Amino acid sequence: MARKKLRVGVLFGGRSGEHEVSLRSARSILQAIDRRKYEVVELGITQQGRWLAGQPALAMLASDAPTGKTAGIVRERTTGISITAAAAEPQAGTGLDVVFPVLHGTFGEDGAVQGLFELADVAYVGSGVLGSAAAMDKDAMKRLFAAAGLPITPHVTVLRTEWRSDPRRATRSIEKKLRYPVFVKPANLGSSVGISKVKTRAELAAAMDLAAGFDRKIVIEQGVGGPGVKPRELEVAVLGNDDPQVSVVGEIVPAKEFYDYQAKYELSGPDESVCIIPARLTAAQARKIRAMAVAAFKACDCAGLARVDFLMAPAGKGSPAEILLNEVNTLPGFTSISMYPKLWLASGLSYPKLIDRLIELAVERHKERTETRFSL
Repeated sequence: MARKKLRVGVLFGGRSGEHEVSLRSARSILQAIDRRKYEVVELGITQQGRWLAGQPALAMLASDAPTGKTAGIVRERTTGISITAAAAEPQAGTGLDVVFPVLHGTFGEDGAVQGLFELADVAYVGSGVLGSAAAMDKDAMKRLFAAAGLPITPHVTVLRTEWRSDPRRATRSIEKKLRYPVFVKPANLGSSVGISKVKTRAELAAAMDLAAGFDRKIVIEQGVGGPGVKPRELEVAVLGNDDPQVSVVGEIVPAKEFYDYQAKYELSGPDESVCIIPARLTAAQARKIRAMAVAAFKACDCAGLARVDFLMAPAGKGSPAEILLNEVNTLPGFTSISMYPKLWLASGLSYPKLIDRLIELAVERHKERTETRFSL
């Protein structure tokens, strides 16, 4: 008797500023996933928050600009509640065994949709509610890193209400603790959306207003190395649950002054950013970075996958190069040419096999969760 295929729902799109990145990742996964092993169900979320299944979801991938208003889409439109309710009933023949959420940013990477999966008691790829929320919020994440004794950049967190009610006071607070240049970021977003490099006070207000448009918390970080210094940007891919494994270390050489959204996704040809895998490091530096990646993964209670990013300031007179932990991304870009899959390819794990392993880890984590009692 042939083994039953796992029914895997690939969920993409979403309401965040990273909607387009999600569609790119989903296309790559849907092309590479082994359909001899899995029965794949395409699930899309429009930028207006409408959930689509089947052909309407595929049409969303093809068009890049779904509205959810055509007759065909309306007939098949559903909600997250109904999809996850169906997922919890696999014996009915229409449910899902595993959900692969390819949702970057708000509502997909921050614990929101993970909570929905937990309520439905369905296996899903990636970190749980706590790990997703903690790693998504750059302020909370840095607090966990500090508690774990991991080296991080000096930073200040300012609430949107604080900035808008008294920008002069907020500016004084920032300048008291940090020196220019600084990086201004929305606390809860990825793919470098809403991030600005600020070299002087004259540039600060515009950067703060931009970040405040994306989140209620704004994180301002000290530029590593000081004025005129361009730190190296290093990345490690982590894979696993309680006993995570790490890839080789890679390096991004940004096409622009820093690795912003345009440098990541829009520049091509001679203008595009360069990936160096493995990064040119000493054996001791590589070991240190890989160990820090595991520590950061565990500090945020991550599971399944994560890409851990570092900044490395060049060595000074009589001092070694400084390696600082930047952030953890629990659902990093997942196209076949994104850094996370490329790091694993360089470590001996192909893109289709990586997808297999992530699904296995999701099933493993869900099975382990059944050992937890939820009542007396």
